[in-house]
Amino acid sequence: MSKGFRLQTLGGALILVSFATAFGSAWLWFASTRSWQDHLTLSYVTGISLYEALRTGAEPPSGINVTVLDAGESAHANHGEFSRLSDIPTPAFVTNVSIKGPGRDPVSGDTLSLGIVSGNLRYSVSELVSNEGQAAAQKFGNVTRLLATYCSEPILFARMGAQQWRRIDGRSVWGCDAAPTDLRLLAVLLCLVALAILATLVRDTSAHFDRFARALHNRRRLGGPQSYEVQGPEELRDIVLAVNSYLEHERTQLSKRATVLSGVSHDLGTPATRLRLRTALIEDVGLRDKFEADIDSMTEMIESVLTYTRAELNEETPRQLSLTSLVEALVADYEDLGRPVTIRTLDQPLVEGGRSVFASSLGHGALPEVQRILVMARPISLKRAISNLIENAMKYGRRASVELTATSDHATIVVEDEGSGMSAEDIEAVVAPFKRGDNTKAVDGFGLGLTIVATVAEQHGGHLHFETGTQGLRACLEICRN
Repeated sequence: MSKGFRLQTLGGALILVSFATAFGSAWLWFASTRSWQDHLTLSYVTGISLYEALRTGAEPPSGINVTVLDAGESAHANHGEFSRLSDIPTPAFVTNVSIKGPGRDPVSGDTLSLGIVSGNLRYSVSELVSNEGQAAAQKFGNVTRLLATYCSEPILFARMGAQQWRRIDGRSVWGCDAAPTDLRLLAVLLCLVALAILATLVRDTSAHFDRFARALHNRRRLGGPQSYEVQGPEELRDIVLAVNSYLEHERTQLSKRATVLSGVSHDLGTPATRLRLRTALIEDVGLRDKFEADIDSMTEMIESVLTYTRAELNEETPRQLSLTSLVEALVADYEDLGRPVTIRTLDQPLVEGGRSVFASSLGHGALPEVQRILVMARPISLKRAISNLIENAMKYGRRASVELTATSDHATIVVEDEGSGMSAEDIEAVVAPFKRGDNTKAVDGFGLGLTIVATVAEQHGGHLHFETGTQGLRACLEICRN
C-alpha cells in the first residue's frame, strides 16, 4: 500500500494554497486595472494638453510629434481624403470628428476638426464628443483616452478653426507599445487552474472512499478479495486495516465453525453406523424403528447445520447465468419425479396495432416470447435456496407453484403453496435459525431451510419476504440481476 496523507493535513494545505492563489490573483487583477487606469488617465491628460497646444500654438506635450502638412496633403485633408495621404496604413479606416467647445466666444468656440486613421477599426467617438457641458479640451481628452483603449496605432490629422492641417503622432502615449501588460486574463486563468486542481483533489479523495464503500457493499453479493488495498488518505488506510482485520477474524471464526461441524459430522458417522448395525439386531420392530428414526434425525441435523455454515462462508464464485433456465430445469426435475410442482407462465399480453392503408380496422397481436432473464449469481447456492422454498411449499402446503418475474435491476422467484395455515406475518417470525411454526410439529425439519434462503438472498443483494396469494402463501426470493 502506498504511503498516504492525512485529510487534516491536506485540508490545511488546500486552504493555504487557496488563500495564496486568491491573493495572487486579486493582486494581479487590481495591479493590472490600476496600470490601465493610469495609462488611460495619462492619455486623457495628454489630450487636454494637446488641445491647448493646438489652440494656442504652444509646444505639444511630451511624447507627441506634431508636423504641418504641405499644400498638396492639406488639399486632400480639406476634402476628407485622409486615406490618400502619405505614410498611411493599408487598409485605412477613417473616423471624422468635429469638436466645438461650449459658449459663443469666437476663440473658445473654434471647431477642432479631426481625421483619425487606423489600420484596424473605426472609433465610436460620437457619444464622447456630443456631451454638452464639457469643455472642448475635455472632449478631446475623452477621444485620446478612447484611442488608448484599443491597440490600433492610430494617426491623427487635426485643424483648429482656420489654421493649417497638422499630422499628430502620439503612438508613444496611446499606441500599443505604450499600453501596460494586461494581467487580468492571467489572474482569471490562475483562479480557474487552482479551482480545477482543488476540485480534482477533492474528487479523487472522495473517489477512494466511494470505491471502497462500493467494494464492501458488493462483497457479500459478488465476493471479494481476502483483504483490501486502497491508495488514499491515512484515515481511509486505517479503515481498510480495521476492515481487513475484521474480515480475517470473521473468516477464521466461520472456518473454525465449519471445521468443527465437519469433524463432528465425520466423527458421528462411525458410531451412527455402529448404532444402525446394532439396531438391526433388535427384535422389537417398534423399538427398532424408533432407534433408526432418532439416528436419522441426529445425522440430518448435523448435515443441516453444516449446510447453513457453508452458505455463510460464501465461497462460491458468482457467474452470469440464465435464471429462467435454472428455474425451468429445477421444476422439470421435480415433475420427472412426479412431485406436485408446476411453473406458472405469464400470459402474453395482446397489443393493439394501428390502421394501415390496406385495412381500416385496428389489428391485434401478441408480444414475442419473453427473453431469458440473465443474472449474476451463485448457481449452487441459488438452486439450494429455490429447492428449500419448493420443499417447504410441498411439506406445509401440499403443492408448489413457481413463478419468475424480473425488472431491469431485480429478479424475483415466487413460490406459492395451496394453504399452509400460516399468514405472511407468522412466517416472517420463523425465518430465524431453528424457529418453526405450530403447524410444523408433524413435519420433519430443523428450522434452517428459510434461514438458508434468507442468507442466500442477502448474498445476492436481495431479500426474502412473504405475501398472501390467491391459493396460499407466497414466498418471494428477490435478488439483484447485476
